[in-house]
This record gives sequence, structure tokens and C-alpha cells, in this order.
Amino acid sequence: MTSISDCFKSLRERRNCALIPFITAGDPDLETTAKALQVLDAAGADIIELGVPYSDPLADGPVIQAAATRALQRGTRLNHVLEMVQSVSPTLRSPIILFTYYNPILNRGIQPFLKQIKDAGVAGLVVPDLPLEEAAGLLKPAAEIGIDVTLLVAPTSSAERIEAIARQSQGFIYLVSVTGVTGMRSGIETRVEDLLQQIRQLTDKPIGVGFGISEPEQAQQVKDWGADAVIVGSAFVKRLADGTPQQGVDAINQFCQSLKTAITSNPANNFSAEED
Repeated sequence: MTSISDCFKSLRERRNCALIPFITAGDPDLETTAKALQVLDAAGADIIELGVPYSDPLADGPVIQAAATRALQRGTRLNHVLEMVQSVSPTLRSPIILFTYYNPILNRGIQPFLKQIKDAGVAGLVVPDLPLEEAAGLLKPAAEIGIDVTLLVAPTSSAERIEAIARQSQGFIYLVSVTGVTGMRSGIETRVEDLLQQIRQLTDKPIGVGFGISEPEQAQQVKDWGADAVIVGSAFVKRLADGTPQQGVDAINQFCQSLKTAITSNPANNFSAEED
């Protein structure tokens, strides 16, 4: 299994921007989720973010909340998700990042949780409600077992907090492009470009931008501003949920290819002069 850090190292050496699609496990069902992971992997995804359905998803917008609710109503639970991941991960080139909230981790116990996801083939974690002040309790054991825990930077974060997050985040830094929850937006705020440059001055770690990206043109804009990764969630979740499961899989296949084309055509130099 390729680590998140190694994946970004390889991409950086080739001056490529990563595409990170997000889907919700169990919507419409886990069999379709497994097929979707394989399709995204073949369609150009560099890393795949897999959301674990949760009853109180504070960071999720209406599209992902609805998907999580449907998955929970069909009985999808963490153990089922990990069993599915364990069966499909050996067939994937792209590392899997598990997107989950902190309460399920604490309920299971940090060490048992990390061991279980590692055994299933998970390479990374995003925990949106993990406070920076409590992150060390997860970051240290995760690093020891080989799981990259990526921390989020909000657009409202102070320079001091951004620097602290950048120092501790593993794999890459997740820059939230909007104030609020996930969801499709008609445009990307121009301050994202300034935030990217601000973070770039503090760290040489890769920076991924997510929340609000829903069109190939937006993905290309974020890449041209200097992002090392473009993260797209609600637009994938919506397409996968529309129509029959096969229609949904076909739709995300086409969408993934269009996003990949957008961020690989007319490649921009995403790295600072010091790295040239």
C-alpha cells in the first residue's frame, strides 16, 4: 500500500497535481461503493477519500449528509465499510483516506481503531472535528503504525494557527476553501490563492484544496493557483446517487476523467522558485 506522503512525493517529482475524489461508503450500497472505488482508481484519481456514514456530520453539507443518512438507514456501519475496503484495496493503485469523525475513533479506542483500518488497507485519515489541541493523541500513534492524519486549515484560521497545523499535519495539508460545510459552489473564492501562498511560505508540505469544487474549470483554477491537490466531494456523491447504481458509477467515471483532464492539461508550475 502506497502511503499518502509517498504518493505526493511521486506526484511532486512529476510536477503533477493530485485529484482526490470523495464518496460516501454505503450509498447506494457497499457493493456499489467497491465498484466506484475501482472505477475512480482507473479514471485518474490519485488518492480517494472515503466517508464513513455518521449520524451527526458537522462538516458535511446537504448532499453528503443525505448520502450518509441513506447509508445508515440501510445498516452501513464502520465494520462493514472496513470489510469492503479490505476486499477491494489490494486491487487499487490509489491510497484510501478514511474521512470520519472523532467520536467513533474514541469509542473504539485509538490504537484498536488504527490497527483495524491499517489492516483493511487504509493509508490516511481526515477527522474534521479533531481539535488541534487534542491532535497529538491521534497523530503520534497513527505515525507509528503508518497512517497519515491530515489536518484541516480553515479560511478564518490565524497565521499562528495555520503554522501550528502545517507543522503537525501528516501527508498533506487540507485547505478548506470556504467558510461553512461541504457542498457545490458556483465559484471558488479568490482568497484561496492568497491562503495557498500564505501556507506555502510556512511549509513545503503538499496542500490540497477542498469544499466547494464542483466543476473541471474550478479544479483547474485551484491547480493554477498552486494547489498540490484538488479535492472534490459533493459533486461525486450527487452523481453516484442519481439514477441506478450502474448509471451512478458511469457518471462518476466520466466526471473523474473530466476533472483529471482539467488539472493535467496546460500544466502550471505549482512549486516555489526554491524548489526549481
